[in-house]
Amino acid sequence: MSTYAHPDVLVDTEWVADHLDDDVRLVEANEDVLLYDTGHIPGAVKVDWHTELQDPVQRDFIDEEAFAQLCESKGIGPDTTVVFYGDKNNWWACYAFWVFRLYGHESLRVMDGGRKKWKAEDRPLTTDAPDLPTVSYPVPEAPDLSIRAFRGEVLAHQQQDGPMVDVRSPEEFRGEITHLPGLPEESSMRGGHIPGARNVPWSNAVDDDDGTFKPREALEELYQQREGLSPNDPTIAYCRIGERSSHTWFVLKYLLGFDQVKNYDGSWTEWGNLVGMPIEKGEAEAATPAQ
Repeated sequence: MSTYAHPDVLVDTEWVADHLDDDVRLVEANEDVLLYDTGHIPGAVKVDWHTELQDPVQRDFIDEEAFAQLCESKGIGPDTTVVFYGDKNNWWACYAFWVFRLYGHESLRVMDGGRKKWKAEDRPLTTDAPDLPTVSYPVPEAPDLSIRAFRGEVLAHQQQDGPMVDVRSPEEFRGEITHLPGLPEESSMRGGHIPGARNVPWSNAVDDDDGTFKPREALEELYQQREGLSPNDPTIAYCRIGERSSHTWFVLKYLLGFDQVKNYDGSWTEWGNLVGMPIEKGEAEAATPAQ
């Protein structure tokens, strides 16, 4: 981990096991929202991505007051160190991390390898609910938009040939399918990708065997040498609804040091349903490796 640009945001399973009794709040965020109840790390709380992180009416994340209430309900104070982990190689854990960072919570970590690695090492799980402290969380100020992109900004970025990375599957990128298998309700009117985007599926950044992030050298080869992305350029990541791209945002920002990377959480369900937006189908053009 020490070779990453910001290694302090990652902890391994051994670190978590050694700090179970410390003033650390473990947060499990899964795609499968029922998974937590089958067994979780002792002391961990559950954050449900679609009922607790999303606004119940409009398509957006929760507002400032709801965020403060969420933290208080999970025993999280403004100075609490929060460690996220989950299924799908920390797919939704990185999204939860992104939302907490939007609202300025400072002490955030991700457990490398997530549930997959913890279970593979036969570490303890429990179905017991944690005993949470009573805490107060001040309502934060407006979210930090330096890490979030909106459609108008994305369109201007695209028209200026700004670098973008589409982290969906190759089939989604090429426009062969308009939704993930089994999720037709999250489809879009048009298939394809934003012109000029590079296609690097989010899962390429992790080790298939244990779910941990690949070494920095392998990530540099993947994003920089192969796809021509540069840590010096403003970069936008997107997917379907912003969850997979938050994983890639985390990789680019914290592991590779892309200080100007943003997550476009409107992503393809917004772009592919808007009238008149530029769309391409098929493979991306050959990339020029970053210098």
